[in-house]
Amino acid sequence: MSGQGDDTGQRRDTGDRRDTGDRRDTGRSRRSFLTHLVAAPTLALVTRVGSDSLAPQPAHAVIPSLPAIADLVDLGDLFILAGAPTSALLALAVESDGTIRFRLPREEVGQGLTTAVAMLVAEELDAPLAHVRVELDDARAELLFNQLTGSSNAIRSLYGPVRQTAATARARLVAAAAARWNLSAAALTTANGVVRAPDGRTADYGGLASAAAAPGLVVLGAGPKPPARHALVGRPTSRVDARAMVTGALRYTLDLDVPGAKPCVLRRPPTLGGSVRSVANLAAVQAMPGVLHVVTIPTGVAVVAETFGQALDAKAALRVEWGPGPADRLSDAGVRAKLRAATPPLLVPPLLTPYVDAEFDFAFVSHAPMETNSAVADVRDGRAEIWSGLKSPIVARQTIAADLGLPLDKVTVHVVQAGGSFGRRLFFDAALEAARVSKACRRPVRLMWTRVDDTRHGRMRPATHHRIRATHALGEVLSFEHRVAAAETDFRHGLGEIVTAGAANLPLGLGNATLAQTLFHTTIKSPYHFGLTTQALTEVPTGVPTGSWRSVYSANTRGAEEIVVDELAARMGKDPYGFRRTFLKTDAQRAVLDKVAREGEWGRAMPTGCAQGIAFHEEYKSRTACLVEIDTRDPEHVRVTKAVIALDVGLPVNPRGLEAQMIGGLTDALSTTLRAGLHLDNGLPLEGSYSQFHWARQRDTPKDVRVFVLPATGTEPGGAGELGVPAAVGAIANAWARATGKKPRSFPLDFDVDFTPYPR
Repeated sequence: MSGQGDDTGQRRDTGDRRDTGDRRDTGRSRRSFLTHLVAAPTLALVTRVGSDSLAPQPAHAVIPSLPAIADLVDLGDLFILAGAPTSALLALAVESDGTIRFRLPREEVGQGLTTAVAMLVAEELDAPLAHVRVELDDARAELLFNQLTGSSNAIRSLYGPVRQTAATARARLVAAAAARWNLSAAALTTANGVVRAPDGRTADYGGLASAAAAPGLVVLGAGPKPPARHALVGRPTSRVDARAMVTGALRYTLDLDVPGAKPCVLRRPPTLGGSVRSVANLAAVQAMPGVLHVVTIPTGVAVVAETFGQALDAKAALRVEWGPGPADRLSDAGVRAKLRAATPPLLVPPLLTPYVDAEFDFAFVSHAPMETNSAVADVRDGRAEIWSGLKSPIVARQTIAADLGLPLDKVTVHVVQAGGSFGRRLFFDAALEAARVSKACRRPVRLMWTRVDDTRHGRMRPATHHRIRATHALGEVLSFEHRVAAAETDFRHGLGEIVTAGAANLPLGLGNATLAQTLFHTTIKSPYHFGLTTQALTEVPTGVPTGSWRSVYSANTRGAEEIVVDELAARMGKDPYGFRRTFLKTDAQRAVLDKVAREGEWGRAMPTGCAQGIAFHEEYKSRTACLVEIDTRDPEHVRVTKAVIALDVGLPVNPRGLEAQMIGGLTDALSTTLRAGLHLDNGLPLEGSYSQFHWARQRDTPKDVRVFVLPATGTEPGGAGELGVPAAVGAIANAWARATGKKPRSFPLDFDVDFTPYPR
């Protein structure tokens, strides 16, 4: 679950952009703000923005399909509505030196969210982007549903509130200058961080900050600029943290200088979820060089030492008797059998009409962010302070407080920029472990999951089985049915706070199942008029630790559907591109499909063993199409040689960031479609490193990648963090099918165990 959405990875030509006007006069985007002022040499304020009404797009076709739930209200809409009551708590400060600080209640995990938000602030304040500092906010329980980073929702939910906050600040600065010069505020202008009078006098924002914060200041109404006046938003902009990233100046969790924090690692069980029964050589390990503490917590045996090397040596020396885990006897074949048995039957019998049937299997997949799970914790003297990369920090803080037996106001959780997530950091396993170890040791600790731990014991994208049937006659598609059986996805982080997280823990999986069904039906929809269209999910408890993985259900579900669309087109004697174009519901959808077909030269002649593939996906008020070319002539190294991607996100905030999001989605699709998956063997994945979990490397990625961000088609941004994976999955699989003449049915396509697993 995923700025204009979620993260692209810490694991290129854009089209012209035009503005389409302001929605403030349409009656669908009424905005109001509440200003809180502090009389100090800073201007600080918070704003409230109401949610916008929904506007489903019209559709037409010979045999139209009824709208799906996600056509009417998607998961992002629900999150925006849930967060509306606390949107007043966004905070911005203009300091006396002209620095503009914005406290971001979301997590930056590589998706470029801080850059996009800084652009919105700079745009509305008429300030240089270099003057804006976006800082990650600590966990704040009062934000309730408004501090969860996921579902491609960050920019969608922040776009209005951030702009209103900055516009209010600009209005106060102008009012302060007007009072100083005894002029009308309407006569003043702003640019480049200064207020200018008609006679040429200027005042910089820093010099006005104190006066602008005065409670008695009379201020005219403030509203965000119409898109037609945007000078920065919509322009390709490099990341504000790029230099710090490449020079090593950017500090991640384990880079933080927390006094006295000692390195800590865990010895974890040989099967998922196993428990510690006893440690046979505790005294001997405690006596090893540099070892400070050896403590048992629910997830394993922790070693705290002077250096990470000493901690790792001591961890390896531990002799632990382990209790069983919930999935000890489970292996890939057993998972597939469970899922196939749980897949509901299709409803439409192919009695008198031609039909296409297909079944697909997708393996478990690791999130595999470059930065493994890590946290720093200091639990002493009746208080706790935690530092970690967290996408749901409120529930992390609440859970840690309850686990430690501390009042919530005695627990501080700092959100730290993280090196990738892909949904993994919705859970806070490392933060909870570090808090438990620190409490037991009565000292601050710096806990790190090793790469093997992160790959084997981290949460996974669930394995899934898919059964699809499409019926057709006389050139029309009559029905399209899709049944999904999935290993249960763990949503016990809830909506980012303790109440819904607790509801997800209701017995027999009822709470978790409710969240799963809600998420599935508010994200999964078909973009085609295929007559009677149904999609249904059945989840199967397996005991395997799972979590939302980029695109959650869409990568597999829509990826499989796009494969069937190609096979349906072939059965009906149609070109895959032309077939999609006929049955897509809207002109906006056809626009991105046409763009990739034109720019990618769809249909051009290719050598034997090489082929093109094309696919489409729409989600979170955005849409994309992907065209790839694949070379399968070397079966040991099948590779995608070219990719063309087009996307329409309504209003693009940072086209360069969107381009990176789509390239990241393409890389994820390349990996999980061709080679990357986890082999479950008797309760534990065999893979334990990047050398074994075959994520795409530079040599596997196409040299020719072009991303086209379509000009603005709306006045608000859609989501993009998860948008790029499903269409790329379909395009790659379809290209492989056309190149090899085989039907892809099990993913990843090349799934051999070509390595020696690490010891358990």
